[in-house]
Amino acid sequence: MPDANATVSVITLEGLGALFEALRRRQYTLVGPTVGDGAIVYGELQSPADLPRGWTDEQDGGTYRLVRRNDEAVFGYVVGPHSWKQFLFPPATRLWQGQRTEAGGFEMRAVPAEPPRYAFIGVRSCELHAIAIQDRVFVGGAHVDPTYQARRERAFFVAVNCGQAGGTCFCVSMQTGPKATGGFDLALTETLEGGRHRFVVEVGSERGAEVLRDVPRAAATAEDLAAARAATERATGQMGRTMDTTDIKDLLYRNYEHPRWDDVASRCLTCANCTMVCPTCFCSTVEDTADLTGDHAERWRKWDSCFTMDHSYVHGGYVRSSARSRYRQWMTHKLATWIDQFGTSGCVGCGRCITWCPVAIDITEEVRAIRDSERPGNTRAKEAKDADD
Repeated sequence: MPDANATVSVITLEGLGALFEALRRRQYTLVGPTVGDGAIVYGELQSPADLPRGWTDEQDGGTYRLVRRNDEAVFGYVVGPHSWKQFLFPPATRLWQGQRTEAGGFEMRAVPAEPPRYAFIGVRSCELHAIAIQDRVFVGGAHVDPTYQARRERAFFVAVNCGQAGGTCFCVSMQTGPKATGGFDLALTETLEGGRHRFVVEVGSERGAEVLRDVPRAAATAEDLAAARAATERATGQMGRTMDTTDIKDLLYRNYEHPRWDDVASRCLTCANCTMVCPTCFCSTVEDTADLTGDHAERWRKWDSCFTMDHSYVHGGYVRSSARSRYRQWMTHKLATWIDQFGTSGCVGCGRCITWCPVAIDITEEVRAIRDSERPGNTRAKEAKDADD
């Protein structure tokens, strides 16, 4: 957690370059936002010149568009299709490999690999919360995932506090943003006031303080702090979506047979886009492969989705064969049973599942529809009751 008595600093765009160099000298591979394939995506960075300077994104249900800003902000976007889980929980991981020996046996070999040493640049508060949620899944229990743990322990986090919100953001509803309150080594708030391009820097760890000592900086003034505060307050007031989370776990448990599930199933393509872009989804499958000679075999773990038929297959058939059951599984797990499993909601309000759904299914609207149906006098309440009867 940040030291409440630590001095808050200010760096310039040149100072941001010095921060990059300080991290590179410590053998970190820098990863952060950059423009690619018509979107702001996460990739390897060499310098601040690789950041999406002067670009932003416009988002709504089923809609994403990259547009030019009227200033030179480098973090003036929301979130794109990528999340940081691809670096901590890779889409494909080789678990082991085996080779037939000359004696005719089969030798199993682990896959030793030096885990990468990442410095993540531009991590939003909702994404820090998402990483904390995956921490509970992968390292918080009795069975620790070694791949995730090794990558997570070596990662350095440079957070960025949001200065604007997108059309599908609802982090305020989930209490996950827009200002980072922990889980980072350094946190930046970008300000462009009076023709000055500056970054207010908060220290969140001893590692962060040690790196910052190599960066030219000045103590933040009252004016700097006010500008940073105004930026996050502006984002707070711009949320494109809201979700009432009052009693949400029991709300969904009470409505397991609600007719709204049929309504959403009639629209859902079960394409799995929502789970692929979600920063907390962790479904995976295991695949075995062999070469044509049968001399070499490998086992891989790969991302999967609860929207696929095969994910629920057990001997004798599929547990969730309908689109209705698969969407219900995803949403009730994310917002209800996840709380029972891990003590927290599985949703951080980033809005990616709304933006990248081809038919613009909106998780906030689905919750609202079910909640509204329970209000006295609402015709949906009678429909739900009749369905239950």
